[in-house]
Amino acid sequence: MADAYEIRPMAMEDIDQIMAIEHASFPVPWTRETFMSEIDQNPYAHYFVIEKDDVVFGYCGVWLIIDEAHITNVAILPEYRGSAYGEKLFGHVFDYAISHGAVQMSLEVRVSNVAAQRLYRKFGLVPGGIRKNYYTDDGEDAVVMWVGLS
Repeated sequence: MADAYEIRPMAMEDIDQIMAIEHASFPVPWTRETFMSEIDQNPYAHYFVIEKDDVVFGYCGVWLIIDEAHITNVAILPEYRGSAYGEKLFGHVFDYAISHGAVQMSLEVRVSNVAAQRLYRKFGLVPGGIRKNYYTDDGEDAVVMWVGLS
């Protein structure tokens, strides 16, 4: 099938491709060391990649702490955006969090990132507040979004 893709746990071997996604997606990308630490040392961190034809083109991370899920990052390479891959990946992580006992989920998203906010609303997340000057690159505010999962 031409549109076949796979969502699987992130592995150390994915880091080079993850760094390309980071640099294409964020003005202040996470470092290679941060991802290595998240995968190898953070017991609360769960990261997933979406790939097609051996190309990792997106990833999503969630921290599961007791019964709370916090989305750390969601990113899709620009050339793969607009094809619902972000929704499929986010949906996978959303279901994973629920299946692992999460009763609520939260995340921060740029006030200007209306497309991402629209995606999160599809999963029931609603604005719960503003974090002023949250983003270090330009001081943009973040919308905190939440949803109860039970």
